[in-house]
Parts: sequence; C-alpha cells; structure tokens
Amino acid sequence: MDAITGNLDLWRQGIGYTLLLFACGGVIALVLGTIVGAMRVSPVPIARAVGALYVNLVRNTPLTLVFFFFVFGYSALALPTLPNTILGIFAIGVYTATYVAETLRAGINTVPVGQAEAARAIGLPFGQVMTQVVLPQAFRSVVPPMMSVLIALLKNTTVAAGFSIAVLPRLQQTISNSHTRPGSSMEILMWVALFFVAAVMLLTLAQRALEKKWRIAR
Repeated sequence: MDAITGNLDLWRQGIGYTLLLFACGGVIALVLGTIVGAMRVSPVPIARAVGALYVNLVRNTPLTLVFFFFVFGYSALALPTLPNTILGIFAIGVYTATYVAETLRAGINTVPVGQAEAARAIGLPFGQVMTQVVLPQAFRSVVPPMMSVLIALLKNTTVAAGFSIAVLPRLQQTISNSHTRPGSSMEILMWVALFFVAAVMLLTLAQRALEKKWRIAR
C-alpha cells in the first residue's frame, strides 16, 4: 500500500486525467458521432459520401496513429500550441465518434420507416424529423452497444500514456521506477487494473438504469 499512500497526489492526477479524457472525449464522440450518423442516412448523396469517407478512413486507422497525428502532426502545422492533453482529447473523441456513428446508424434503421414518412408528410424538414422523431427512438434502442463503445473509450485512454499524457498507466511507470522492491510494479499495475474494472462496473450499472427507464418510457 506504500506505493499508493505515499503517492496520493500522483494517483489523484492519474485518475483525474483519465476521467478527463473519458468525459471530454466522450462528449466529442457523442456529438460528432450523432452528426455523422445522421449524415450516413441523409437523403443528400454528398452528406452520405462524406459520412462514409470519415467513418471508413478514421475507423480503419489504428488509434495510436490517430494520437500520433494529433500530438505530433498538429505541431508541424505551425498552429497555436495546445497541451498534449487537449490534443489527446480530440484524438480519442474523433476516433470514437466513428463507432458512435455506426452504432447510432444501426439504431436509426430500427425505427419504422412509416414514422419518418409521416413526419415528412406533415411538412417537417429532415433536421426536425431526425431530432424529434427518429433520434430519440434510435438512442433508446442502442443503449447496450453505445455503452460498450463508451467502455472501449475508457479503456482506450491508456493509449494516451505513450504520448506524455499523465493518465494512470503513465503514472504507474513513474511510481514503479521509484520502488525497487521486487513485485512492486505488478502490485501497482493491479491497482490500475482495479480502477478500470470498477469504472466499467459503474458504466454497466448506468446502462441497466437507462435501459430500465427508457423501456418503461416506451
């Protein structure tokens, strides 16, 4: 326990940065993914093509390369300097948005076509049809797979450790180097793993609560 009680500031920092990447990256992923998912089913061919290009290009690129582009490629563009943490948030958000878009597109396809046609028949434009009729039902039907995407997002925050972002795995290396006792590194790694297990369990409980609530709302 000395590795924890003697480094509480480092652990608080690691947990804080991990949750920051998860929360902010998740917001970006949900907003951008919703927009791209709507583009994927848009009646406008150009919108569908742009959405498909974005999803296929980014989703088929390893997350490490996406981080590399944002963290190192951004500085090569002579743009205003941003902290690696901010760049990491954008990287993980843009990457996860592709999975959100495809999950939401599957949910949109479960909404009966007649409902969208009825909404258009009373004069609602595409934007209102999506936001007022289709998307509310689509989100309810994709709660389990969407939560799986968010769980994957949480675990993907570990990739940020390789880009000088102070998430838990990064601090695990720092703390391990300061403890020479045999086995201390594995003990710290187990505590890091325990944090992610607990966080995933909380997300699972949130998923069950949302499923129960929205099942009744139907």
